[in-house]
Amino acid sequence: MRLAGSLQMVLLLALTSRVAGLSIPLEVEQPPTIITHTSGPVIALPIDDFVAIRCEARANPPPQYRWTRDGKDFTPPYVTTNKTGGTFVLHYKHLTQFQGKYRCYAFNKLGTAITEEIELIVPSIPKFPKEDIDQVVVQEGEPIILKCDPPLGVGLMDVQIYWMTVDLQLIEQNDRVSMDVNGNLYFSNALQKDSRQDYSCCVAFSMIRTIIQKTAMAIVVKSSKPDNDSADASDAAEAPPVRIPGLLLPSGVQTEKILLKGRELQLECIPEGVPTPTVKWIKMGDKLPRRTKLKNFGKLLSISAVEERDQGKYMCIANNSAGEAVHYFDVIVEEPPKWLTEPPQSQLTVIGSDVHIKCSVSGKPPPDITWRRNGELFEDDPGSSRRVLDDTVVLHNARPEDSAVYQCEASNTHGRVLANVNIMVTNVAPLILTRDYQEYDVILGDDIIMDCTVFSSPPATITWAKDDDPETIKGERFLSLQNGALQIIGAEKDDSGEYVCAAFNTEGDSALIALLDVKDPTKIVAPPQDVQIISGTTAQLPCQAEYDKTLRSTFEVLWIKDGEEILTSFEEDSRYLVEDGMLQIMKVNLSDQGIYTCIARTSLDEDNATAVLTVLDVPDAPRNIELFELKSPRNVSLFWKPGSDHNSSVTEFIVEYEESQWEPGRWRELQKVPGNQATAELALYGHLNYQFRVYAVNTVGPGPPSEPTERYKTPPAAPDRNPENIKIQGHLPHQMDITWEPLLPIEHNGPGLEYKVSYRKLGVEDNWKDHLVKRHSFVVRNTSTFIPYEIKIQSRNSHGWGPEPKVASGYSGEDVPTAAPQDIAVEVINTTVLRVSWTPVPPATVRGHLGGYNVHWTRKHSLLNPNKIFDNRQSLAFPGKRNHAIVPGLKPFSEYRLTVSVFNKKGNGPNSDPVTFNTPEGVPEQVPVLTASNAQKDSILLVWGPPLEANGILTGYLLQYYLINETTLEVVDSQEMNVTGADTTQWQLHGLQEGSLYRFRLSACTRAGCGPPLAQESNTITPERVEGQQSNFSTQGWVIGTMCAVALLTLVALMACFVRRNKGGKYAGTPPPHQRPDMFSMEKVKEKEDLHPDAESQGMNDDTFCEYSDSDEKPLKGSSLCSLNGNDTVGDSVSRDSLVDYADGGGEFNEDGSFIGEYSGRRHGGSVSEPSGPGPVTA
Repeated sequence: MRLAGSLQMVLLLALTSRVAGLSIPLEVEQPPTIITHTSGPVIALPIDDFVAIRCEARANPPPQYRWTRDGKDFTPPYVTTNKTGGTFVLHYKHLTQFQGKYRCYAFNKLGTAITEEIELIVPSIPKFPKEDIDQVVVQEGEPIILKCDPPLGVGLMDVQIYWMTVDLQLIEQNDRVSMDVNGNLYFSNALQKDSRQDYSCCVAFSMIRTIIQKTAMAIVVKSSKPDNDSADASDAAEAPPVRIPGLLLPSGVQTEKILLKGRELQLECIPEGVPTPTVKWIKMGDKLPRRTKLKNFGKLLSISAVEERDQGKYMCIANNSAGEAVHYFDVIVEEPPKWLTEPPQSQLTVIGSDVHIKCSVSGKPPPDITWRRNGELFEDDPGSSRRVLDDTVVLHNARPEDSAVYQCEASNTHGRVLANVNIMVTNVAPLILTRDYQEYDVILGDDIIMDCTVFSSPPATITWAKDDDPETIKGERFLSLQNGALQIIGAEKDDSGEYVCAAFNTEGDSALIALLDVKDPTKIVAPPQDVQIISGTTAQLPCQAEYDKTLRSTFEVLWIKDGEEILTSFEEDSRYLVEDGMLQIMKVNLSDQGIYTCIARTSLDEDNATAVLTVLDVPDAPRNIELFELKSPRNVSLFWKPGSDHNSSVTEFIVEYEESQWEPGRWRELQKVPGNQATAELALYGHLNYQFRVYAVNTVGPGPPSEPTERYKTPPAAPDRNPENIKIQGHLPHQMDITWEPLLPIEHNGPGLEYKVSYRKLGVEDNWKDHLVKRHSFVVRNTSTFIPYEIKIQSRNSHGWGPEPKVASGYSGEDVPTAAPQDIAVEVINTTVLRVSWTPVPPATVRGHLGGYNVHWTRKHSLLNPNKIFDNRQSLAFPGKRNHAIVPGLKPFSEYRLTVSVFNKKGNGPNSDPVTFNTPEGVPEQVPVLTASNAQKDSILLVWGPPLEANGILTGYLLQYYLINETTLEVVDSQEMNVTGADTTQWQLHGLQEGSLYRFRLSACTRAGCGPPLAQESNTITPERVEGQQSNFSTQGWVIGTMCAVALLTLVALMACFVRRNKGGKYAGTPPPHQRPDMFSMEKVKEKEDLHPDAESQGMNDDTFCEYSDSDEKPLKGSSLCSLNGNDTVGDSVSRDSLVDYADGGGEFNEDGSFIGEYSGRRHGGSVSEPSGPGPVTA
């Protein structure tokens, strides 16, 4: 209860306080309270090794125990090792002597508590006595009763009673023969068939797994016919005489039936009479309850869980055709004592108050109430302050000595109930039982209860304050509880701190401190997501959580699958691994599919997230494969039942076959079927013994195959098809080789497969020449060279011919061409490129399939040095029918000799008449070396070597030089000059700025233009350096000059050797001086360099890619690309249109304008440069 102005909690106890289930803290002295004991009765079975009778109490000081048996003191023979309890153990071999009623007394200096009486029953091992039982002799139609009389004590154990024969056959029961609830067997009227010697009562004890059997009894039923009736009379057996009904059970006219409320009511009426009577039940003055059931052929009335309203008079009526008999039952429902509301409660009260202990019970008959104090009888004393008034005890002006344990025991004939009531009369200052400085942790937003358990008398007033200020805990979020605790609803961060609980009454006061810490909640920030995973791979389910770092030691991540925790370990064979919250499942299988829950928790809270793991696997094998024949034995239908697709839809089914004749044991694919279809029509080959199987395929892969079908044999038939891929070749000039792809063994359709080869000359012969062969090749000899033929091949076996074959055509063997091209004409396009044309040879002279034309050329000598003979033989092959070609890679200013020949698959024809021609001058190669030396303040000496290949008559050199800003590296000024004289190899450059950086570019020139430049950089010197040089130049000048000359000559020699060894390279030419604009920056220098690409290569067409051939006699080996010697250069005077004019053969070039051929060089090879200059040239 919260009081205005402050949060206070008052423990409201009346002067005589009745607190339900009063629980006094054990720290306070108190009398015993029974907390557990054995409830009676206790039945000791023969299968039990021992019996434990328990009794345990709590008290301060700790209780002691004593026992009574049948009202007398009893010392247990064996007490448990639990020193705080009074439990004792009795072993089975001594149990019989310990039968009786036991009561436990738990006591200390403040009082004594007792238990109800605990009855120990030790039944003997059940068995029937040995006895001689006289046989029962009756006349037919008379009743019979066979007594079972089970052993004493049977009612204490669950039993089942059977009537059986000696050979363990059940006695049949019906409306005439039946058994009552006590096991006795009744015959309403005897028949002769009832006569037998082995009626035996069997009792089964399920608790002790025992069956006992009574001595067998005999029944003799005598016939009701007169003795003088002949046995051979033809009339049938007569029924016994009619007799009015009577009751075998119960006896008399009326029975009183008393039973407890809640038990099952059983009323029995077993009649006798002839014919067998029927039984009817009624409740007099009322209807039978709905819970009524009739059992045992209507002879037993049963009402479950009987109630008080079920009592009254019941009547059973037995009748037959002769009359009826009745019996009355007076049913009385009683009940044992029970508490009307609850047992009387223990009380804590202050000195001087009045104490009332009321024992409110009910029962039928009404219970008698007995009062005890500390286990001793407590009777009324009118002259004292302690009065016993029937069901109530009154303690007037109670004193501390009235503190005790009072017992109320109510009993009637059906049972008893007992209550121990602890009465404590005392005044005591508040005693706070909660630990001081107790720490409480709570998650932000959760509720928290801080305890303040106080024991006091009279009741204490309890108040709470935070940081010594009660005002800080006002508001709806702060609640006081009846037990003194403080509850905070929806804790906030500001609630953390120190709280004080204070308790006070008239006897004194006390206080404690509680510490509260509000923690951040645990939250999963990266939950697992639903995932599909392929079986056999590793599944990863992430689970990242945030939590209060002060709870790090208690934080953990658990994973649960389908409600069961996943146990992870670090063993090698474990498939589960949790690392940083992520669950990894290695080698996933179908059993791993399910719902996975990640639980991130600390000691205070937790969060969870769920994901579904779906395992994808290959489909299961199809089942129930069935084969049905359709139109013919070679046309069948296959049906199957698909297996599970394991979460990935089946995309297709594969039908496989295996046959036992050609490839036994080897399965091959026969047909594919869409995944939504579970049937396939199969066309089969003949003369095979098949079996089939099916497997399914999904996105994961193919599944296992089904079980194979039974063998299915197809009848033989003629072949279904003829050979394919017929090839006609002529390896020799006068024969024709025919090959084909034979039929597969399974396609034979029967034995004796062979092929009929038919051929004839195309357009010449009408009749076919036929040959039967078993192999898949045939050679036609003595043919004319390269003559067209028609060929067809038909398959057959012992059951007939295949279909009519298709006709193929081909040629007989080839031979080398016999004629050479005529009218060879040469047109020099530029310094390195040539156009050659010719008149094609007549087709008849080719004597085979035209392969193309070979162009052969030889460089005889350079026009600069006619005495040096090269004899460099090269060739290019140009495939197809053509009359011209472009020949690249020529050397400028040289004399060449050229021939042309035709070729086919057999080789080259004769060469044409040779043609001799000269190539024009080209631009020179780059100078090999350029050095800048003898730098002065306004001059520099340049020294260079002549180009290794002048490609014409050298006319001089072009010198360009640029003043460079050494900071920005930009061109400040540029100049150029022509150095005339082919023999000039040095130049003193004057008029330069002192102390400046210069870049020099030098190109060699012919009448065709200037070649690619070579660059060098050098600085002029300052006046200071000039003075220093002049002082010692006279002594050192000749040394420096000599060293420079030696270095220059050595460098020239090395460059000459290197170029000779690795001849080739791309050079850039220089346009005439009047075409060059002035340039004043490094960028302009670069642009100028880009204006001088390989001028010779600009004239080359993309069509010049080719193949090399070692000699012009070798045939073309293919169309693979190769390259020419990159050392060849081409003049720069040919425009884009010049090659277009020459390349007028439209059919000889590929789609990209290129042609393919063979190119041979005896000495070197290289790469063909992309033509440059005015623009790319295309044909």
